[in-house]
Amino acid sequence: MVNNEGAGLAVRDLVATYPGADGPATAVAGVDLDVPVGEVVALLGASGSGKSSLLRAVAGLEPVAGGTVRWAGRDLAGVPVHLRGFGLMFQDGQLFPHRSVAGNVGYGLAMARLPRAERRRRVQRLLDLVGLTGFGPRAVRTLSGGQAQRVALARALAPQPALLLLDEPLSALDRGLREHLTGELRDILRATGTTALYVTHDHDEAFTVADRVAVMIDGRLAQVDAPDRLWRAPAGREVAAFLGYGPFLPAQVTDGAARTALGEVPLGHGGAGGAVPPGPALLGLAPTALRVSGDGGIPVDVAAVRFRRGRSELDVVLPDGQRATAVAGPHPVAARRVRVRLDPAAAVVVPTDRG
Repeated sequence: MVNNEGAGLAVRDLVATYPGADGPATAVAGVDLDVPVGEVVALLGASGSGKSSLLRAVAGLEPVAGGTVRWAGRDLAGVPVHLRGFGLMFQDGQLFPHRSVAGNVGYGLAMARLPRAERRRRVQRLLDLVGLTGFGPRAVRTLSGGQAQRVALARALAPQPALLLLDEPLSALDRGLREHLTGELRDILRATGTTALYVTHDHDEAFTVADRVAVMIDGRLAQVDAPDRLWRAPAGREVAAFLGYGPFLPAQVTDGAARTALGEVPLGHGGAGGAVPPGPALLGLAPTALRVSGDGGIPVDVAAVRFRRGRSELDVVLPDGQRATAVAGPHPVAARRVRVRLDPAAAVVVPTDRG
C-alpha cells in the first residue's frame, strides 16, 4: 500500500529545548537516529525522557534548536508539518466528532482531492484492514476506545504517508485491550509496509511492534537494537536497569564466564554486545533469575511472599543485603529461609559503572 522510496529518516545531532525557569531546558540532547524505509522503530523511555519531544521535532510540531532532520536526503528545516508527507497518530486519536467513521478515515483523501470512487474504495479497504468492516456509517461517538483507535490508525494510513509517527497510541486503553491491539497494530504496519517511529513507555509494546527499539534516557539514545538483542545484551547498567534487570551483583569475568556469589554465568547468555572484557563486571538479575530450590543453592532469608499469575514470588535478602525476587511454585511458601538457584539464562552481564 505504501510507496516509499529513498533512504528513509535520518536524524543527526538533534537538539530540542523547552522553556524553563532558568532559561531553555534540553529535552533532546544531540540524538542520531536512522529509520530505513519499511522499518518500525520504537522510542522507548520513561516519562520525561524526551521521546515525544523527539517525535514532535521530526514531525515539525516542535522547533529544532540544533542538528538536522532529513527524509530521503531532503533537509526538512522550514518545511511545515502538512508538507512533510508524514502521518500522525496520538494517544486520544483526535477524531472529528461530527464526521462518521468513513468521513474520518477519508478526510485526508478528500483534502488531497482524490476522486470519490477511489476514496470510497480506499476507505473500505482500510476499514477491512483494521477490523472495522461495515463501520463506515457509524458515528464516532458510538465507538469504544479500541474501535476509535483503529479508526485513527486507518485515517493516519489513508494518505499513504512516507513516515507514520505514533505517540503513545494505545496508552489510554486498559491493559488487556492494549495487549490485543499491540499485536494487531504490528501486523497492520507489516502488511502495509509502513515506515514508522513509535513512541511508548511500555516495554512489551515496544518489543512487540518494533523491528528495532531505541531506549531513550535523559534526552539521549542509550542504545538502539533489535528487541531480542537489546534484552540479551544491554549496553550497560543504565539500560539494563531500565529494562527491568536488578539488583546488580559484583562479578568477575574470566575464561568466557562471569563468576558471582550466586554462581557462574556463561557470557553467551548476555553481556553488552557479548564483549564484556575480562575483569570486574556486574551481573543483573531479571525477575525470574532466582528460583527456589529443594536442594542445593544459596540460603537466603524470605522478607515477603506474594502470589502473582499462578506462582508464588518471594522477596528474598541476598548475602550482600540486597533484595531480589525468587520464583517458587504455585503453592504458598511459609518458610522464612529458603535456598535459591540462579538461572543463567535470566541474568545479564554488563560492564561496571565508570566513574
